[in-house]
Amino acid sequence: MNAPAPVRPPLTLVLASPRGFCAGVDRAIQIVERAIEKFGAPVYVRHEIVHNRHVVDRLKALGAIFIEELSEAPDDRPVVFSAHGVPKSVPAEAKAREMIYLDATCPLVSKVHVEAQKHFNSGREIVLIGHEGHPEVVGTMGQLPEGTVTLIENIDDARAWIPKDPANVAFLTQTTLSVDDTADMVDLLKARFPGIAAPHKEDICYATTNRQDAVKTLAQGTELVLVVGSRNSSNSVRLAEVGLKAGARDARLIDDASGLDWSWFDGVSRVGLTAGASAPEDLVQGVIDAIAARFDVTLENLVEARETVTFKLPRLLTT
Repeated sequence: MNAPAPVRPPLTLVLASPRGFCAGVDRAIQIVERAIEKFGAPVYVRHEIVHNRHVVDRLKALGAIFIEELSEAPDDRPVVFSAHGVPKSVPAEAKAREMIYLDATCPLVSKVHVEAQKHFNSGREIVLIGHEGHPEVVGTMGQLPEGTVTLIENIDDARAWIPKDPANVAFLTQTTLSVDDTADMVDLLKARFPGIAAPHKEDICYATTNRQDAVKTLAQGTELVLVVGSRNSSNSVRLAEVGLKAGARDARLIDDASGLDWSWFDGVSRVGLTAGASAPEDLVQGVIDAIAARFDVTLENLVEARETVTFKLPRLLTT
């Protein structure tokens, strides 16, 4: 006689929406794919196109070669600049070498670059709220002469910053930060410098904001929040942090289903699931499948916002 199948414990899995790819990430990946189709392999990509190991590995298999500096690419092959943006010196070098290059910088990051240039042209001292060494921060600070932009990473930095002329200052922010943490720093800067020039529209991008809002709601109704994304993905790391701050008993960042630790599920009846803006949906499905193999899963959808934003591809790829 066959032994009866073990009874799977019940579990409610709440899927956050929006989650996963944003318009900027989708565009950047398409640029690499189309460039390989148009010019053949290899196509060189300066820095990881987006911060996700699975995306990078898939593009490598198609013929992308990832490099950290433009000097590693030959003159006669196309090069793509990552979604995070690059210092002005990088396209200038590519032009000087007469290379074919495609800029996959997210248009919302490019908007911050334009703001930086305008403030500089107006003679303002500029602070950038962001994380030191992140490629987006390196790219934004690299739009202007060295030493022009001061980086602020936390509330203590915001409190300590002393400009030459407090009446002529401006601030910018990295697009993938925690909305709440950044708000504290912005409030302090505005209190210290009432005339500080602010972005016309919030620098933190719509996708970051939407995903963080969804996680806050998710955290209120679940005991464990899972975030699919890579550890070097700023927006993914922030999602896990936001989940904990919003009241989740536990929040974990995982690359994919192989990162699941079943001990996290002990005593848990409701699990929230989301994904960072650079994480593919098939990884989310893999996590759902792995959980469903162990539990009797009831799926719920939490829709915080609907995203309809799209960005055009560079003309070089559409003509």
